[in-house]
Amino acid sequence: MQTIQASEFKAKCLALMDEVARTGQAIVVTKNGRPVAELRPHRPPRALSPLGLHADKIDIRGDIVASDGKVRWKALK
Repeated sequence: MQTIQASEFKAKCLALMDEVARTGQAIVVTKNGRPVAELRPHRPPRALSPLGLHADKIDIRGDIVASDGKVRWKALK
């Protein structure tokens, strides 16, 4: 992991942000030789549950478990 002094980070902040976004590698900012901050790429939060991930993208057209047997599936023809 790359480290950089706070004074140098202050001078090159925008360029370092672009580098982190491009490479995905985090940078540790130090002050007096001690780590004080970490600059890392943003990643959007992941869904907590798979329920609702495909809302408004899937149509439910019938009950395949409790079928009345009148409708035949294409695979059975």
